[in-house]
Amino acid sequence: MAAEASPCESPSPCGPTSTVPLGKVRVSRFIIGHNPPCANSHWSNELNAEMREYFTTENVLALYRRAEALGVRTIMIRGSYEMLDWIELHRREGGRMNVIGQTASEMHDVFSNIRVMAAAGVEAIYHHGTQTDKFWREGRIGDTVDYLKCMRDAGVAVGLGTHQPEIVDYAQQHCWDLDFYVPCVYNLSRVARESMAITGRSAYGTEQYLPEDRDAMCRTIRGLDKPCVAFKVLAGTRHCRTQDDVREAFRYAFTHIKPTDAISVGLFPKYIDQVALDLEYCEEACRVAVAK
Repeated sequence: MAAEASPCESPSPCGPTSTVPLGKVRVSRFIIGHNPPCANSHWSNELNAEMREYFTTENVLALYRRAEALGVRTIMIRGSYEMLDWIELHRREGGRMNVIGQTASEMHDVFSNIRVMAAAGVEAIYHHGTQTDKFWREGRIGDTVDYLKCMRDAGVAVGLGTHQPEIVDYAQQHCWDLDFYVPCVYNLSRVARESMAITGRSAYGTEQYLPEDRDAMCRTIRGLDKPCVAFKVLAGTRHCRTQDDVREAFRYAFTHIKPTDAISVGLFPKYIDQVALDLEYCEEACRVAVAK
């Protein structure tokens, strides 16, 4: 577990390498996301293939080392055996970043998946947002609660992922036993979809990244007393056309979430040092947020 720290450790108050609590676990406000190492770009099959070729075990570990050297405290993974293996290898190298785990919905027994992640030292686990949304669409949202109970029994911080503000509202109204939320700032569930991890096919052609959805989810995030780990702040590379676009996306994110919230960011550092650049932009964004 990462050492306890005050909420504000970055050069700017509550900056990207400062920590915030998810239940009893402290995580950095900038968290390394899991989609690029899993070759899931949310952009194109061609980019998926390029990510798959690039992210050898050696390059994944290099990414983790670089992030930790720059002050990042936390990695987000899917609960796949491949990603759990990477975390084990990172720790064998002396890596100390802590881990948030997403349930792997393709597993035949997600309850076992939760217990395996907890046994592997994953300290916070959240229910996969696409699966949460599927339960909602099918009128089975109550099925989610059993998985949350399993997380609580496993002794980890308990989270709920979703792409839909109304699901957050439902969980709040029904007093679900949660420590944190993992909301997507874009509603990718406007069209029924399955995770690529389950289908083996990217759904990028059906995904919608609407500004009004980002505004709506950020309003929901700000209205919560529980912390959130917001994701898709770069809109699945759609805000990465220029570095100014990236900078603006981070500015929007940090000025529209709470100081107690974090963001998860997918990184593909094949061509540039994205970790250093993103942390620089996030530091600027946090200074703007504090000044508001």
